[in-house]
Amino acid sequence: MTNTVRVHDASRRAKWAIAALFCFLGFQYATWAARLPTLKSGLGLSETELGLLLMACGAGAAASFPLVALLMRRLGSRRLALASALLLTALLALLSVAPNYPVALLIICCDGVGVGALNVAMNAQGAELETRFRRTAMSQLHATFSAGLLGAALLASGVNLVTSAVTAHFAVAVVLLMLLLGYARPGLLTEAARQPAETAGPDAGAQPPEGAKKRRPALTVPSRMTLWMGCAMAFGTVTEGAMNDWSALYMKDVAKASETVAPMGIAVVSMMMLVARVLADRWRTRWGDGRVVRVGSAVAGVGLALALLAGGVVPTLAGFACVGLGAAAVTPCVYVAAAAKGSDALALVAAMGTTGLLVGPALIGFIAGAAGLVPGMAAVAVSALIVCLSATRIRWASLVPAVAE
Repeated sequence: MTNTVRVHDASRRAKWAIAALFCFLGFQYATWAARLPTLKSGLGLSETELGLLLMACGAGAAASFPLVALLMRRLGSRRLALASALLLTALLALLSVAPNYPVALLIICCDGVGVGALNVAMNAQGAELETRFRRTAMSQLHATFSAGLLGAALLASGVNLVTSAVTAHFAVAVVLLMLLLGYARPGLLTEAARQPAETAGPDAGAQPPEGAKKRRPALTVPSRMTLWMGCAMAFGTVTEGAMNDWSALYMKDVAKASETVAPMGIAVVSMMMLVARVLADRWRTRWGDGRVVRVGSAVAGVGLALALLAGGVVPTLAGFACVGLGAAAVTPCVYVAAAAKGSDALALVAAMGTTGLLVGPALIGFIAGAAGLVPGMAAVAVSALIVCLSATRIRWASLVPAVAE
């Protein structure tokens, strides 16, 4: 009984520490994103320059894959998480005093690299938590990322009531980020030395001959299953990103919603996704990750497709709710599966997810411009169904339930 209590306490301590990392990343990103109008006017940016600034963050995250994979192998997820979090804190402070556009562009590009590193490290920590304590937790951890986004938005509104100065706002944010990091640091996990499934062979456990030089870690060629994971992650983030960017416009122009009701599209998607992520770990324990991803992505794709065929405000909101409900657990489950394949697979899958998040909304915009918003949103439904197809090709790990307390 005593050992069970100790395991439970250790699990809870680690879970809250890792949750603080997820909250940290959401809070850091939303802090500077919330002040984009002020940064735009302060630096005298055009719409095109602002678009390039946003692209720089995503491009930095997507291009960080080789570096992040190498750092994960050399440092491990705990040290990489702490280092990248410190970098992101420093970059936020530097952005508040950026003197011109080129400097801001460089800072945001480096921010993207830091985001890519922390994203991989914190998901590796979440996967280690599930493996070590045999408890599903990843979906709830991803829910705390959303909580970080919300907290940053509330802080931005609150600070604006007192002062419009970006430096003051970011100074408060930096203090809060350091508090989050200080809370997280003692409880983060150090991974056990495991041979990645992708590279393990019959001699995986053999010791090198005495005196033999250790080979430097090198990137491995991704397996077919890793590419299927990357495909599921990419199209899963296409689905999420496109709904965030295009739902309000679809509500207004196609569903003919009023100006007041049109924003409810993204609100419904976000709320259903948050609720589903809070509950999804129970679903994973009961039905397994593979079934949750397959059924969820099918619900998202079919529900949205039926809504597009039906038309009208209420069916559209119902379809959007299906997307939020069904897509919520896709990225947490794929991250867990990728982490089981090793740090290289995790870094690659994370980079493909970032690429999907970047390319998806632009691709939907291209389709909408050529054929209309209905075909554009239909492409989102197809993306969700591609996730379902990819999930059938992935070998999902089964988590042995922990001993009941």
